[in-house]
Amino acid sequence: QVQLVESGGGLVQPGGSLRLSCAISKRTPVHWRIGWFRQAPGKKREVVSCIRNDDDTTYYSNSVEGRFTISRDRTEPGVYLQMTDLKPEDSAVYFCAADSVAICLSTVGYFNWGQGTQVTVSS
Repeated sequence: QVQLVESGGGLVQPGGSLRLSCAISKRTPVHWRIGWFRQAPGKKREVVSCIRNDDDTTYYSNSVEGRFTISRDRTEPGVYLQMTDLKPEDSAVYFCAADSVAICLSTVGYFNWGQGTQVTVSS
């Protein structure tokens, strides 16, 4: 069992940037994936990005490709999500999750979740 804790959310103007952090209680196995997800009020949770532990391959949803970057903390277990050119439609609670999922960029199969951090993009 691993614990995940997100931080870094907040209020930002359109076009602005934020960096989210996902601290993980221990190193996850090499066959695991770590993902970032978001859920806006009244909408289903969607996957935003993920990274494979085995080869650090990264994946992005079409809605964030080119604006968001997932990266790994090199000293402690955990990942970051650098978000740039933020838009109002990016407003949501952002979650990180980790597990041995078959498909990285999917909401299916992740059973270890953080509590989420709110991101609000508004002028």
